[in-house]
Amino acid sequence: MKPLALEKKKIALSENQEKVIRDKYLRDDNTVEDLFERVAGNIALSEILFHPGAEEWGVFEGVKYLRQEREAGEPRTLLLHYGLAESSERELNFLKLVANLKKTRSNVEEAKALANRAQAGFYGMMAAFDFLPNSPTLMNAGRELQQLSACYVLPVPDSMEGIAKALTAQSLIQKSGGGTGFSFCRVRPKGDTVKKSNGIASGAISFMKLFDKLTDVVKQGGTRRGANMGILPYWHPEIKEFITLKSRQGMLENFNISVALDNKFMKAVETNSAYDLLNPRTLAPTGTLKAREVFNSLVEAAWATGDPGIVFIDRINETNSNPTPALGQVESTNPCGEQPLLPWEACNLGSINLANFVTGELTRGKIDWDRLAEVTGRAIRFLDNVIEINNYPLPEIERIAKGNRKIGLGIMGWAETAVKLGVSYDSPEGMKKAEEVIKFINEKALEASEGLAGERGVFPNWKGSIYDAESEHFRGAAARPRNAARTTIAPTGTIAIAAGLQGSGIEPFFAIAYTRYNAKALDAMKNNKDADVKDTFFEVNALFKLLAQRNAYFGLDEKTLWKKVEANHKSVRGIPEIPKRIQDLFPTAHDVSVENHIRIQAAFQKHVDNAVSKTINMASTATTEDVKNCCLLAHKLGCKGLTVYRDGCKAQQVLNLTPGTAAKHKKKKSGCRSFGVSSEYFQLKT
Repeated sequence: MKPLALEKKKIALSENQEKVIRDKYLRDDNTVEDLFERVAGNIALSEILFHPGAEEWGVFEGVKYLRQEREAGEPRTLLLHYGLAESSERELNFLKLVANLKKTRSNVEEAKALANRAQAGFYGMMAAFDFLPNSPTLMNAGRELQQLSACYVLPVPDSMEGIAKALTAQSLIQKSGGGTGFSFCRVRPKGDTVKKSNGIASGAISFMKLFDKLTDVVKQGGTRRGANMGILPYWHPEIKEFITLKSRQGMLENFNISVALDNKFMKAVETNSAYDLLNPRTLAPTGTLKAREVFNSLVEAAWATGDPGIVFIDRINETNSNPTPALGQVESTNPCGEQPLLPWEACNLGSINLANFVTGELTRGKIDWDRLAEVTGRAIRFLDNVIEINNYPLPEIERIAKGNRKIGLGIMGWAETAVKLGVSYDSPEGMKKAEEVIKFINEKALEASEGLAGERGVFPNWKGSIYDAESEHFRGAAARPRNAARTTIAPTGTIAIAAGLQGSGIEPFFAIAYTRYNAKALDAMKNNKDADVKDTFFEVNALFKLLAQRNAYFGLDEKTLWKKVEANHKSVRGIPEIPKRIQDLFPTAHDVSVENHIRIQAAFQKHVDNAVSKTINMASTATTEDVKNCCLLAHKLGCKGLTVYRDGCKAQQVLNLTPGTAAKHKKKKSGCRSFGVSSEYFQLKT
């Protein structure tokens, strides 16, 4: 077999794709082909690990590991970090395993054939931009760090020792590109007693500031900014202060924050009832609050700053988002909210570029269901392989990640897909198509995972899970998947740009012509400096540009058309020269009504195991009543969380409808509550 490098074709890239790939992922790779070969080759090594002959081939020679076997005949789980207390020991042990795998691939023909076959398939779907894994996998696979997961949730217990351990874990994760989620529900409130020292507790919020400061210190080497999710339940005594925390300038800039709500609270809002605040140390009531007053405070803060978001925590725990309730309750999510996880759990994500699966004439296309099923299956295999070849920061993380084997396959480019299909993003037809597509992917993901279980075994914690018909937690759908959860819709900000998309995740186009700022520009503006021109971009939607060219710019000259779009709040809707059918295909984030934003999120959520990351974009003129109705509708329609963002409410935005004003703002908020989508760069002369 020829080396794969000789079989590669040059991958065509737009200027925009090349910029983001070079900036984020290449480093010691010379080309994008080298990047994908590095990643595909590394992930393919897992195929050797799963082979029955791996031990005989010498894969584990000199490697310390614990072999776990749940039942006779079930494939084993290898825990590489077991008993290794020091991170340096774990690092050397993992590097030894990788070296052995590479040696085996070179020396054993059967191993070489296994890995080469998998590598070819993985490389092909990435090179075609049919699928991309999360950024940490692209950055770290095949390199020394080998930390491949995007999402982690860390416990924050009510003890100094436990908090110190969480801080250590956070630093190890964030230095290599991972995001961390925390629930502070267990930390005793400010003013509570500390018996051992005869002192007074500083409270949950004081410790949040410590985690925030650590992110500033780590900074992830400038490759991927540190991001955190901080969650506090509505019953915690510090909830009122928590809700308004981000309204103070410079407060928790590395955190998204969310309030954990449940049906009990929502019913209390409806009836204007009071509820008890509870001391998490004793579970004793410490006071009462009116639910409606707390809810209104939350609404006002979200209107003013975009924070806090909402997590419907009981809905997460009562659905497939917690497939192993016997192991405990989910208390937090990753920074963007789409991945609920148990304490110490990690998850690796990847997204299918759905726009690539539409065939036929633009605006009259059809989905190639057969090819979509094929790539879904290959992506599930890729993500399961990532679990095995991942270098976990701590033994606790490795144990639960390999025990549940959660993955998060999602989609990106839904806005482009809708245009290619000829359906309006925010129409009933568009929502019906969204539900149809994600249902298909979810079903094929389960089929693929069950197929993998036939080869490699079900996930080790299957017994007692929601899929086990003999379990008290069984929910009526027996299955034997390799992965406890399989589907997640992530925001895909950077990988969407890398794939040549403007529509990240399931978001609509932010605008048809707009200004985008990269991280360097935002840092400059934070310090009241002008952003460098190379870090500030005016952009035009690529599909609209193509349709405009085909329609002779609708009877206008090109420059006049772009001026009209820019003057029309960067939207094409309402411009008389543009046919209504084309206007309908290109709604911007602010053309889509708040209600339809939520209905689209709910349509996708129906058939996603985990959750959905989506920003409910609101015009700057939106009212607190609009935000309130938004929250109530999201709960009614079955969403698992909610993030609202009123245009201009928060400092510097990655995308901006009003160029030239952003430099007057404060620093942008961290994480995913901003806009990271893009298309090709076009400098506008307007």
